[in-house]
Amino acid sequence: MVPPAVERGGATRNPDRAALRTKPGTYVLWLQLGTSLRLPVGGLGPVEFLVGHYAYVGSAFGPGGIAARLGRHLRTNKCRRWHVDHLSGVARPRAAWVSYDATRYEHRWAAALAALPGARVPVAGFGASDCRCPSHLIWFRRPPSLRRFRAACAPDTPGIHAITRICG
Repeated sequence: MVPPAVERGGATRNPDRAALRTKPGTYVLWLQLGTSLRLPVGGLGPVEFLVGHYAYVGSAFGPGGIAARLGRHLRTNKCRRWHVDHLSGVARPRAAWVSYDATRYEHRWAAALAALPGARVPVAGFGASDCRCPSHLIWFRRPPSLRRFRAACAPDTPGIHAITRICG
């Protein structure tokens, strides 16, 4: 087992730092809930989250790129600034799919995930307060394969990679 990494502002949940690069890009963070629960989520108010797998789609074009953004999502002690901060504080991180590309794919990826069999938009507007997407959070009873996701996005998105050692 990889020992937990420590970052400024709190501990992280064993991200594989060798796999996360500081380049900009787009990502899907996979979170799993083993128990249904109700959480307050910023301006969205109280939200009911069901047992299952949640795909949160985002982009990282600021300092530190993908490594910094996913590192922040995985920290346990953080100020809850974004919608995903509320869910990532209680759900188990399972994996991430990333593309290190200068093009922002988050809106296309959210739409592609939502169109896959078994997908459900659990919370309207989650992670999408600055765009017209229905949501950047997609729920699945069982997550789709990366191959199926690539097929749904291709040929628009080059080089989507899975990072599975995101947590211990």
